[in-house]
Amino acid sequence: MGMEKMSGERKKRRTRQKKVTAVQKLYDACKDVFADCGPGVVPPAEGIERLKDILNGMTELDVSVRPNMPYFRVKETGGYPKITYLHLSECEKFSIGIFLLPPAGVLPLHNHPQMTVFSKLLFGTMHIKAYDWVDEVSSSSTPKADSSDSETGTVSVRLAKLKVNSDFTAPCNTSILYPTDGGNMHCFTAITPCAVLDVLGPPYCDPEGRHCQYYRTHPFTSFSADDTQLHDDEKIKEYVWLEEIDKPAGLSVIGAMYNGPKIVEK
Repeated sequence: MGMEKMSGERKKRRTRQKKVTAVQKLYDACKDVFADCGPGVVPPAEGIERLKDILNGMTELDVSVRPNMPYFRVKETGGYPKITYLHLSECEKFSIGIFLLPPAGVLPLHNHPQMTVFSKLLFGTMHIKAYDWVDEVSSSSTPKADSSDSETGTVSVRLAKLKVNSDFTAPCNTSILYPTDGGNMHCFTAITPCAVLDVLGPPYCDPEGRHCQYYRTHPFTSFSADDTQLHDDEKIKEYVWLEEIDKPAGLSVIGAMYNGPKIVEK
């Protein structure tokens, strides 16, 4: 009788363990991995691998999203299709959320200041274009004579190098960007309905100077550079000048209720 009772208790424990959802495991891991991090501080390698392994194993079923949800129906006739954001969790150390992009939906080129970001494409096909800053090269703020990008005749720009320029189709591995590497400035363009699970550490925070900045690209040949080593035609294709701009007109990211497995915040 005693052995039967012990066996029953083991089964109950196993049942309780099975009830831990993927999003709960993700939250618990984020809490550990980002505990000693802050702005500009990258988590240790083992923490990066832990989060990557969890995210790589996640699918749309783990967060109850699917391509036939109404968020993916494009009603607009012009401008950017509306993008939906599902908030899962946020604290001063990290945030977890899901972006739902309808076909042709675009998250324009933007940055992630002092952040480490994990992005997991749950379903769909998406084009990602990403850049990193090239700090060792300075520029003149005066465009070349054949440039007509600036109405005023001058524009403040900064050189960036192309890091990623590819289509990604789920299932695929998690992409990771770092404060100064991995494509900190990136643009998402949905080719089909797409869902992207995002983990940011730390999250955006305007009072602390971590706001989302948008950019316009200019060809490398539009501006003069102080470094003469970047005049090889093949190299030039990898470089652009980025100009800070206001939030693009027509860009609309709407918050919606997340109805997937709940996270118990501890």
